[in-house]
Amino acid sequence: MSEPKPSFHASPSKPKLKLPRGACDVHFHVFGPQAKFPFAANRSYTPADAPKEKLFALHKHLGIERGVMVQSAAHGFDNSAGADLIAARKGDYVGVALLPADASVDTLKKHHAQGFRGVRFNYMKHLGEGTPIDQVMLMAKKLADIGWHLQIHLDSSLIGEMAPKLRASPVPVVIDHMGRVDASQGLEQKPFRELLALLRDERIWVKVSGCERSSRQSSPWKDAIPFARKLVEEFPERTLWGTDWPHPNLKEIPDDGVMADNLAEIAPSERQRQALLVDNPSRLYFEWTD
Repeated sequence: MSEPKPSFHASPSKPKLKLPRGACDVHFHVFGPQAKFPFAANRSYTPADAPKEKLFALHKHLGIERGVMVQSAAHGFDNSAGADLIAARKGDYVGVALLPADASVDTLKKHHAQGFRGVRFNYMKHLGEGTPIDQVMLMAKKLADIGWHLQIHLDSSLIGEMAPKLRASPVPVVIDHMGRVDASQGLEQKPFRELLALLRDERIWVKVSGCERSSRQSSPWKDAIPFARKLVEEFPERTLWGTDWPHPNLKEIPDDGVMADNLAEIAPSERQRQALLVDNPSRLYFEWTD
């Protein structure tokens, strides 16, 4: 069997937009290297290696100084690759773990000491069956004691159904990738209206990442930008941005330089970009850094 090909751009363009000092990428993954950090036996996909050194080089190229590693489903509940990345840049990088909903307090504390600050749950069909949300809410009570948050990756069709449970969360909730809305359906579509309604709860945050996933066009994914811009305009203190590097499970490999330049339209003013890239990540992810 041939080795999987890298899903990330070999030589991304240099962004024209200068990012503010302290800019943070709040959503990326690290894959392997598989020889050191094996993938989970029951994984739903097998990515190519995307080690921390490649990520650090990309961030330097883009002008990003801090980051939040999100545990990959390909590694399952083994967060070792992420912990290794965080340890290499302690203080500038933290993580969001994948853990079972019945993880013990000791397990949470161990991951906290490694630099993790939240736990992610997936509700996307291609990643397998999701943990029942009632179990997640029980876990959230334990997360409150250590200052963690929940991160929810869900199909847009589930936003309205899950909203009441998410509003009852005792900890902040971060919605991934703009709720995975379909940009071709327009700003008035029901799932996006449900996302806007959910965000009126001040404990709910959203990532204006994943334009390349919401879009039904090729790069630079212009049909998705109005969604991200509206979220930044309406919820300036609870929006976050990330690259989603190394972009697994996409037909077209994105250019991260183009992605960074789209921030000029997503957050047109310097004040908006300061909040999106620096101030908001600082409040959510770095207040608890040891």
